[in-house]
Amino acid sequence: MKKYLSLLMAGVLAVSVLGGCSSAFDDGSSSSAAAGESGGAQTQAGTAAGGETSQAAGGSNGGAATKAAGSNVIHIPEHDEFRTLDCQKDTEFYVVPLNIYDRLVECEVVDGVATIVPSLAESWDISDDGLVYTFHLRSDVTFHNGNQFTADDVVYTVERMMNPATAAVNTDFFSMIKGANDMLEGQADGVEGVKALDDFTVEITLEVPFAPFLANLATPSCSIYNRAATEAAGDQFGIDPAVTVGTGPFKAADWVLNDRVTLVRYDDYFKGPAKIDGVELIQVPDENTQKLMYENGELDIVDLSSSTSQLAYFMGNDAYKDNLVTGPEAGNYFYAFNQDMAPTDDVRVRKAISMAIDRQTILDQMYSGAGHVVNSMLPDGVLGSYEAEEIPYDPDGAKALLAEAGYGDGCDLELYQKTNDPDALAINQVVQSMLSQVGINVTIKQMDEAAYLSERKEGKLGMTRAVWWADFNDPDNFLYTFFTEKNTKVRSLNHKNTDVYQWLEDGRKMVDEDERMELYKKIDMTMVQEEAAVFPLFQMDHVVVVQDWVKGFQIPWNGWTDTSYYNVSIER
Repeated sequence: MKKYLSLLMAGVLAVSVLGGCSSAFDDGSSSSAAAGESGGAQTQAGTAAGGETSQAAGGSNGGAATKAAGSNVIHIPEHDEFRTLDCQKDTEFYVVPLNIYDRLVECEVVDGVATIVPSLAESWDISDDGLVYTFHLRSDVTFHNGNQFTADDVVYTVERMMNPATAAVNTDFFSMIKGANDMLEGQADGVEGVKALDDFTVEITLEVPFAPFLANLATPSCSIYNRAATEAAGDQFGIDPAVTVGTGPFKAADWVLNDRVTLVRYDDYFKGPAKIDGVELIQVPDENTQKLMYENGELDIVDLSSSTSQLAYFMGNDAYKDNLVTGPEAGNYFYAFNQDMAPTDDVRVRKAISMAIDRQTILDQMYSGAGHVVNSMLPDGVLGSYEAEEIPYDPDGAKALLAEAGYGDGCDLELYQKTNDPDALAINQVVQSMLSQVGINVTIKQMDEAAYLSERKEGKLGMTRAVWWADFNDPDNFLYTFFTEKNTKVRSLNHKNTDVYQWLEDGRKMVDEDERMELYKKIDMTMVQEEAAVFPLFQMDHVVVVQDWVKGFQIPWNGWTDTSYYNVSIER
């Protein structure tokens, strides 16, 4: 351990200086900046290199601020400039969609469990064969422009997403609807499977049963748009706040590039008006500036899981112990092995690598212990998670396995990553040192993003550190994403278990949830424990620091950085 302790400290500094990584919905071949080793729906924003920042007015006061800027408006820092407010065309920035739009259903924590709850749909029926979903819509919902929400808006939303002219990037969320892919491929003028039965009833028919469908609909990408307003806005929808309307608790009021996006309360919101007047999302790329602004009362909430350089400062300072809000992130850090490349084509080598990595030490030293070691691809809080058998830290056992595999004298291993991922580099350097202790000589290969993604899509990328957060609350989102026959290649795992391929297809069609969960547990145990196709590292805690006057803030079920501020209030 002494030999790599200095590397751990260097890793802490690298993460502190350069910040975390971002993530986005990723089908395995995306070219978005977040789609390399990170995956899943938006969670952590990366450090921006440019943009203007508002500088703090004074120095640190060593504790929670006693004076706030603004009266009843929440001020929140953002690392990066938004690309668009149109969530059909963006995979990374969900804070605006979660506040200005609504979905048919939402996923919320109920009695400590992530649960699908009614939203724009007040109830729904599902046919016995799992193909037809009939949604009964609320009749008291209006868009920000005053238009009443109806079933036609649901039809429009689906067809806009699947219209090739939209150039949407989130089509996978509706692709299971009957006829959706026909429209996307230009073979139909509409989506056959979505119909307005009357003004407040919409019927959605799937191509084949898809058990996670309701959970899927709760994602920000499935936000509902107003046909009249969106068509009238044309290419300005998502760009001009004045014409970007939803049904959510806040309205988009202003967007000043490289400065801020301003949201204001929508007083006619169907759940009742929000407790605050609005939200200001301020561009503050520099994490030390975020700390200073927080301590001066200029920022009300700072996400420390995005501002990783400040995590140790706030967690180690007793003055902030009552200002920290934490919750688990529904995601995993893990290593992925390519089974078409030596030496990781041998399961004994894959298991030896897993046994040679001290995950708890990495978590403690690099991330202030803000999380816990995991032994499954299904993180705590996600439907289907279970208590998996521990993968031991056992360097001697690792050496024995390597010898059994014919590598008693050691072997060479290439570890791949993108050049613009300092967090991966910090971990990889520590793992490089740990593996050297059992005779594995690791070379870290840094590649530009385009080459990295191209190699991965072709199935030719070697061992990589990866991250995946939940898009929706279902084990399908974690297991199907990596272990189907198609996806295992485009993610460069290349496992060959045909039983798993079939089980994953079967799981999507099962109606009995208990049977589904047992099957997903079997798949996870096969891939992680038996075949060591991946090596789970840890599940991080999400840590946010809030001012004394901020009340009601909660970490969302998935631990995303982006969240709704509808239930937040200010009490001075």
